[in-house]
Amino acid sequence: MQSMITLKEMISPRELKQFVKFPFSLYKNEPKWVPPIIADELDSMDPAKNPVFKNAKARYFLAFAKAENGKQTTVGRICAIINDIEIKEQGKPKMRFGWFDTIDDIEVTKALIAKVTEIGKENNLAFIEGPVGFSNMEKAGLLVEGYEYMNTMITWYNYPYYKDHFEQLGFVKAAEWVEFKIQIDPPEAQNPKIKKFADIIAKRYDLSSLEFKTSADVKPYVNEMFGLLNKTYDKLSTFVPIQQYQIDHYKEKYIKYIHPDFIKCVQDKDGKLVAFAITMPSFNEALKKANGSLFPFGFYHLLKAKRRNDTAAFYLIGIDPEYQNKGVTAVIFQKMQELFNNRGITQVETNPELEENKAIQQLWKNYEHVLHKRRRTYRKDF
Repeated sequence: MQSMITLKEMISPRELKQFVKFPFSLYKNEPKWVPPIIADELDSMDPAKNPVFKNAKARYFLAFAKAENGKQTTVGRICAIINDIEIKEQGKPKMRFGWFDTIDDIEVTKALIAKVTEIGKENNLAFIEGPVGFSNMEKAGLLVEGYEYMNTMITWYNYPYYKDHFEQLGFVKAAEWVEFKIQIDPPEAQNPKIKKFADIIAKRYDLSSLEFKTSADVKPYVNEMFGLLNKTYDKLSTFVPIQQYQIDHYKEKYIKYIHPDFIKCVQDKDGKLVAFAITMPSFNEALKKANGSLFPFGFYHLLKAKRRNDTAAFYLIGIDPEYQNKGVTAVIFQKMQELFNNRGITQVETNPELEENKAIQQLWKNYEHVLHKRRRTYRKDF
């Protein structure tokens, strides 16, 4: 592109909406891109609605270029993020960037990255890394493998050239995540040894499963679930502990949307949570039909996907490190298997797992599974 690229910071509600809507034009002909709900995106960027901003700051930029007819066209976007917990408590001088999208023009990427780098230097930070969200509870990673598959509602989609842009600009791999597709056999095709093993482990460690009838039944356990998440992942290099105010926020915002059947917990004889898993029916197709809006028909598509679906997605899974090598995963998986069979679910997609997180990847070993996507964050020192 010959014309000059200019950047504009998006601040007003109208401008932020413009920022959120840019990918809708960029990916309008891409069948594998699953759009977010625009109102949800805007809420997540609103400090009055998202408590992550107690410990984070974000600025949003759109890139524009003049077309031949003299009109300005939007050619890219980026969000510059500073997470104070990461910097002050963990001592990581990291400038984050996320919500990165661009046309296939390296000059646009260069201009967007230069702006985030400038903010990082102004704040005495040492390196830039992304794409990531405001904290570890948001989307992360550039898709580098698996472009032929749809993204889930908790991951980003991007074109293959994004990776080339970063590598041409001297960025290197920081972290890598893997995602799996898992085949769920019908009851008659299952290996009876797996259920037998789950029963032996439950008996050996005096473990029992929790069943929930309503969202209200789940709420008393949410703090413990997130505590378990912190314990499960705190040894991983990229992990930023989940704060209590974030837990309260997720409890209010999301638990009501998850059918209690899809939340499975295992406790020890003292009633202490040792493992949990949260899955949901896949909303990919429904979100494509909703095309960013819940009105007038978006709700209908999502409700339909919630009720009838042969595909599910893993969202969160936590296993007490004390129990990770004791076979407890078999107990939680047996409960999930029963749920999937009861609901006619034949395949499950995992959320992204760090490639070094072998403990979690061991979970799928008894199932037919395939690694179908990889995503990566890129970093560069200032």
